Amino acid sequence: MDKKNALRAGAVAAGTTLMMLLMSSPALALTRDDGDDPGSGLSVAETLGLFVAAPILLFAVIAGLVMVLDKSKKA
Repeated sequence: MDKKNALRAGAVAAGTTLMMLLMSSPALALTRDDGDDPGSGLSVAETLGLFVAAPILLFAVIAGLVMVLDKSKKA
């Protein structure tokens, strides 16, 4: 009986995954929507700056402000 339940759970999981893949077809992304006006793409340097350097810089600024403005007593 345990093997039957495992087989049923596997079938349900596989069916659910297949349905999700079919419903979210990436081919629909090729159709332009009304009012869609994409700009030019980003270069590699711009992408790295925007998604890597900027968050690291923002983290460093916030961490620095927290350390400088810390009012707790030093031990």
